[in-house]
Amino acid sequence: MPKPIVALVGRPNVGKSTLFNRLAEERLAVVDAVPGTTRDRLMAEAEWAGVVFTIVDTGGIDPTQASLGGSRQPLSVGSAQYIDQIRAQAEIAIQEADAVLFITDAESGVTPADQEVAQILRRSQREKEGKPWPPVILLVNKADNEARRGQVFQFYELGIGEPYPISALHGTGTGDLLDALVETFQEQGEEEEDDSVRIAIAGKPNVGKSSLLNRLLGEERAIVSSIPGTTRDAIDTRLEYEGFPITLIDTAGIRRRGRIEPGVEKYSVLRTMRAIERASVVLLLVDATTGLTAQDAHIAGFILDAWKSVVVVVNKWDAIPKDNTTMNTFTQKVRQELNFLPYVPVLFISAKTGQRVDQVLPMALRVHEERLVRLSTSQLNQILHKAQDQHPSPTHAGRQLKIYYATQVRSDPPTFLIYVNDPRLAHFSYLRYLENRIRETYGFLGTPIRLVLRARQRREK
Repeated sequence: MPKPIVALVGRPNVGKSTLFNRLAEERLAVVDAVPGTTRDRLMAEAEWAGVVFTIVDTGGIDPTQASLGGSRQPLSVGSAQYIDQIRAQAEIAIQEADAVLFITDAESGVTPADQEVAQILRRSQREKEGKPWPPVILLVNKADNEARRGQVFQFYELGIGEPYPISALHGTGTGDLLDALVETFQEQGEEEEDDSVRIAIAGKPNVGKSSLLNRLLGEERAIVSSIPGTTRDAIDTRLEYEGFPITLIDTAGIRRRGRIEPGVEKYSVLRTMRAIERASVVLLLVDATTGLTAQDAHIAGFILDAWKSVVVVVNKWDAIPKDNTTMNTFTQKVRQELNFLPYVPVLFISAKTGQRVDQVLPMALRVHEERLVRLSTSQLNQILHKAQDQHPSPTHAGRQLKIYYATQVRSDPPTFLIYVNDPRLAHFSYLRYLENRIRETYGFLGTPIRLVLRARQRREK
């Protein structure tokens, strides 16, 4: 089951980024006293009581300021432009998240902006049909002292429910908040079982994702346009290929950080991230006419962080001049820019003409098979002990990493549990060495493998 998604919603400077950092247990979001510091969306993994979920930090919307014609102009609280922006943020959060944390500020009290957000959240809950709407938990941040906590009762007027007084800065009250949040996940239940191979098509805007989907399906299922950002939703399409049930997930393009428009497009990125979480294999589309960009590497990094298998698909191959070295040169460029994914296959296609599109699904299914492979315990230990004999770990403060025993504890993705004397002695470069030795025996094409080190307890005499 995909990790639940929790969206942080509220006006600027109520402490969304501070709470985000508190829940993620690391300083990921930029925190500043100037309202509107968060202009981009951040995602991170959080855990409470054994439940893992994804939190999404969003930029607040200020009803008194807006960008009009390049200059910042005052806006009335009820202006159409402000309401449109806040509705785009709040309503799509309701549609895409599994829970919404509505954050207010005890220091400022209930403001007109809070009332606007609350009205939209209440209306969305009433109007949502067919699919259970996610719960909204009202937080009153900056309740740092008794005087402020005593004023929390006024937030009942928002009509959201019981307000939770917290201090994101000091962590006060976050335990009760997280208990309530995790309880809502348990009430939502499990998803239906899906035995199909889930393949997501991801990439920057306008690289040809919808065109590839239509070519694979042989029909005009998705809208195709030369305007970047046409696809706003993740579209699931079922098909059968040589007896294998497949679900193709077409996603909205991911723009470069800092160029994501507020509102609908910002949450289109959220939909893309959710689609990647739901997939087993991701087709990362790259535009041959522009070459591999930093944003392509950014998307590839997210796919790796989600432990998904990946195939790099270079589209629009028909649109560039070529000689007998062009493909090798482009492949080397991909390997260089995506050096953290040395195991991924690279295909060169044209969704427009159909060139080599017939290789996409067979390669994706092959990568999926590699994702499910299991190595025997004896084979794995033979590989690791031989690797350790040929190249021992460097010493650290006079101590050296020793590998005692290893076993594969799961597939999808392949995960190996290695018992050692002290996991702290394992340098990143040595773990990469061990991974490469495993791949020499079995390639795990296009698939990340996870090495988990655990200290073996010394037996009592």
